[in-house]
Amino acid sequence: MTMKWLLSGAVLLPVLSPVAAFAKTNSVYLTRPDDPRAITVKGVGDGRADDSVALQQAIDAAAAGGQGGVVFVPSGRYRISRTIFVRSAVRLFGIGPTRPEIVLADNSAGYASGVAAMLSFTGEDQYRVGKAPVPPPTSVPFDPAIFDATSSTFYSALSNIDFWIGDGNAGAVAVRFRVAQHGYLRHVDFHIGSGLAGVYQAGNEFEDLRFFGGRYGIISEKTSPAWQFTLIDSEFRGQRDAAIREHEVDLTLVNVAIRDTPVGIEIDRGHSDSLWGKDVRFENVTRAGVVVSAENSVFTQIGFDNAVGVNTPTFVRFRDSGKTVAGAGPRYRVADFSYGLKLPALGTIGAYATDVTMAPLARVPVRATPAIRALPPVGDWANVRDLGVKGDDTTDDTAALQRAIDTHRVLYFPTGRYRVSDTVKLRADTVLIALHPGLTHLYLVDQTAGYAGVGPPKALVESARGGNAIVSGLGLWTGGVNPRATALLWRAGAASMVNDVKIQGGGGTALTKGSPIGFGDPRARFDGQSPSIWVTDGGGGTFAAIWSPNTLASSGFHVSNTKTPGHVYQLSAEHHYRAEIVLDHVENWEFLAPQTEQEVRDGVDAISTEIRHSRNILFANYHAYRVTRSIKPMDAAVKLYDSGDIRFRNVHVNAESGFASCDAKGCGTYLRASKYPFETAIKDITRRQEVREREFARLDVPPAVTSAALASAIPVSTDVRKLADGFYSIAGGAVDAHGKLYFIDRHFQRIHGWTKAEGLSIVADAPLDPVNLAVDRSGHLLVLSSAGRDATVYSLDPAKPAAVQVIAPTPAAGGKGAATLLPVNVWANGEFADRIDPTTYQFPTMADMFATKMAEPKPEEYRSPDGSLSLPAFRVWNQGPDDHQGWRWSDTLDAYGLVSAAPGARVVLTNASENRTYDGLVGDQGRVTDLKIVADRGGESAVRDAAGQLYVANGQVFVYAADGTLRRRIDTPERPLQLVIGGDDNHTLFILTHHALYAVAI
Repeated sequence: MTMKWLLSGAVLLPVLSPVAAFAKTNSVYLTRPDDPRAITVKGVGDGRADDSVALQQAIDAAAAGGQGGVVFVPSGRYRISRTIFVRSAVRLFGIGPTRPEIVLADNSAGYASGVAAMLSFTGEDQYRVGKAPVPPPTSVPFDPAIFDATSSTFYSALSNIDFWIGDGNAGAVAVRFRVAQHGYLRHVDFHIGSGLAGVYQAGNEFEDLRFFGGRYGIISEKTSPAWQFTLIDSEFRGQRDAAIREHEVDLTLVNVAIRDTPVGIEIDRGHSDSLWGKDVRFENVTRAGVVVSAENSVFTQIGFDNAVGVNTPTFVRFRDSGKTVAGAGPRYRVADFSYGLKLPALGTIGAYATDVTMAPLARVPVRATPAIRALPPVGDWANVRDLGVKGDDTTDDTAALQRAIDTHRVLYFPTGRYRVSDTVKLRADTVLIALHPGLTHLYLVDQTAGYAGVGPPKALVESARGGNAIVSGLGLWTGGVNPRATALLWRAGAASMVNDVKIQGGGGTALTKGSPIGFGDPRARFDGQSPSIWVTDGGGGTFAAIWSPNTLASSGFHVSNTKTPGHVYQLSAEHHYRAEIVLDHVENWEFLAPQTEQEVRDGVDAISTEIRHSRNILFANYHAYRVTRSIKPMDAAVKLYDSGDIRFRNVHVNAESGFASCDAKGCGTYLRASKYPFETAIKDITRRQEVREREFARLDVPPAVTSAALASAIPVSTDVRKLADGFYSIAGGAVDAHGKLYFIDRHFQRIHGWTKAEGLSIVADAPLDPVNLAVDRSGHLLVLSSAGRDATVYSLDPAKPAAVQVIAPTPAAGGKGAATLLPVNVWANGEFADRIDPTTYQFPTMADMFATKMAEPKPEEYRSPDGSLSLPAFRVWNQGPDDHQGWRWSDTLDAYGLVSAAPGARVVLTNASENRTYDGLVGDQGRVTDLKIVADRGGESAVRDAAGQLYVANGQVFVYAADGTLRRRIDTPERPLQLVIGGDDNHTLFILTHHALYAVAI
């Protein structure tokens, strides 16, 4: 699109090309909602004056209290000349008869090349490091003091504001939008013109966006907390290269149209993504609707439900192999498409497959109706303050609020705290609207009489049965001590909607003076309230951009006893004690981009999703995450009870994360992987089956549970022997010269030994926090401990375990007869690093970033007392205090075990972020180079035997011949974690799982 400027009086007006002329839009907020705490921009707004300072001053004023705020931008054209920073939890709303526009004039300084943002949503000093570890490189001019978004960047948003990019701004992007939960862009048109993209680095949820022209509409990589990104009711037109270019953003599309561009969605070369689209339309897309990369990666998961192609001859093109999926004529419908690792049934191992159901169309169908209902116009909003509701955090507003609901259909809540002491009951057509759920709460006072004791659940807000009620933009807080409370009891019908609602409690919560009891108070019982959101008794509808992290509730999102369809988009349910999502006697629901998380304290015993007696359910682009700090094993993400016709698409079960930090050695973005993700993705309790694959594209659970299924059990290879069990979680194994196995049960700080003659023994149990170990030439143990800020390494003689010798790091000696110890599994793919090349606009591939990481020198080492082993001093990162409660991360602390090889020899290790196993050349200072893929599976560990056979632990044990062909699979009773070869004859494969030790003769 080309945009020229015409001086008309004192206003710069655009002269539009035919594509841009299509872009007539209406303002969503025609008048200013009455909110005394909101800040209004005082700019000139004539398109000529530079309004950069006015915009920034208003945003900074809203952010001054530390909890964010609301900024109103009146109708006008606001020219900017530098990047405007939108601070955490600040929300911008355009108001007035026309949408306000933020304009970048032709040839603006700093925007001609690279990646340069007009608006940049920022983060905060999450880890209190005092210095921005990785300031966004996209600001004009560059500002090293700006913090990028983190996993705690909440509530940031922009709505009803358009963007225009003039000629000569090839590096311009309208919005850089890295955020975590409850951030959004809505009702925005991007006139990108000469620019690079409308959005760079997308996050959380977008609605009702239109992208015109530009090289791309959206360019993005993984979001700041690694959650999914969902785009709803939006369209792209006329991009020069592709509508969307991305990787690892877990892109979820609902009712999206892509027109007049060479490529619809391009996944970056050498990268994967979990892409799911519902009601997606490709029109006049000349090269390919979707370009898929890394097609042999389990992280590549592509799915569509009801896509339409018009003049789009190639629906999918596979970049690496050149294979294509052609469209069925000039007009066609793709009822179902799936590519990736497909599981034929529960209890099976997956294989790559393409499933396509496609048919030609006689005519182009009408586009789907919007998935998200429009809110009533501002003119219909009755301000609750005008109706006697105080919202002052002191007055009991129950009676006044109920009276307002009974007499007005649409109610608006200005920023404030609205205290109630009884259930607020909605009418069938009630609409409740607020603009900032972090600052606008309905809440219960602690120890409210009607919510105490034993009894049925009692709601804070309760909908009527049936109807089309809406709740939007509110925070709901049930207080610290109200055991019968449920925040939202929803019985509304299929046309109802809950959008942008935050259940307070947990992250992002600011306690009120009316309900001050926090999580540290012994009266506030975790798992002591009813579910936060409970949809029941025929309830249904649309639930979008929901965040439900209240640890006091029994679950975050509970659905029961309904066949009314439900559509859930971008749900974040976190930090509960038993289950995050529960379905009980439910049919006809879909969950697109649901995400769960369990913390160390709040969630260590929780599963992600529990499904009971339910049918016809879809989970797509599903994330089941346990934090990197997790210290306890958990068996399954999803548990099924008497349930069938459950469709799982694009499943991601993980426990890695990245974070930005600074220390005396410098600043940067770093990646960590936990040893404690869910052991299995799915466990069907009724059928006695489980899914060991944690990354897959497709699984259909059969509709009915049969008697034959009840008799099934987890398969185990006949040659697998159990040697010992009853452990909390074991790892860190190594063998001595005689084949004796040593390993660690970290929770109990024990080092065990095992031989055929002795059986299981306890070698040492001193409280020294052992994590990983190796055996030196003298038979002594070299032990890596998590104690101390930079970890600790010590040596002990198994015959005299009390004689501990602490080893200090010394400059790396470059081999000299010592074998180098390395982590057997590493997580490395450069996520969160914003590594786009500002000249080529390409990202380095995952394999390239893994190679770069492994080639990094470690200038210090820990040398065993006999000089036979060298453990490179991998950098240790800390969160928390220096004592035992602080968390330590490094590649060696995170690993399930250590492998060794002399410099100049080759070593086998796995990159879990690619799910691949590599063979590499060991150099000095712990470098590993010349990496070659030896198996397209990997994750926990790998080891070679003397004959060159390769054993890879990845759900089961996969055995590869020396030439790389898969020979067999060893099925184990539990998920294998570390593999070690030893025994009296060195022909025993020891298999360490969390709770038991197994062996196989090889």
